[in-house]
Amino acid sequence: MPDKAMTRRQTLDLIEQITRLDGSQYYEISNMFMNGRAELAAIRGMIKEVRIVQLNIAHTKAVQAYEKYINDTYTMPPEDFTEWVEWDKPAGPVREAYEEILKTNHVG
Repeated sequence: MPDKAMTRRQTLDLIEQITRLDGSQYYEISNMFMNGRAELAAIRGMIKEVRIVQLNIAHTKAVQAYEKYINDTYTMPPEDFTEWVEWDKPAGPVREAYEEILKTNHVG
């Protein structure tokens, strides 16, 4: 039976900063479920660190657009995942929505 957390659509409501193994960093629009998975990834040595930089972001049209892209493109990882998947932000509407979210929330 599939993990319900993996199959339900995710609501994105926070911004986190992830530090890759090479020390470079990026921001992700996420939620507490995925933040927990990122914490596990750090513990398991897949990423160096994750920290929440903004909680309870407004569910704007940009967030809704990015959220739809993430839900349509990615499967949320089960607890026993073995690799960290960095979400791609392709040029065009998805990248524009991502950048608008960061700008609106004074991040980056």
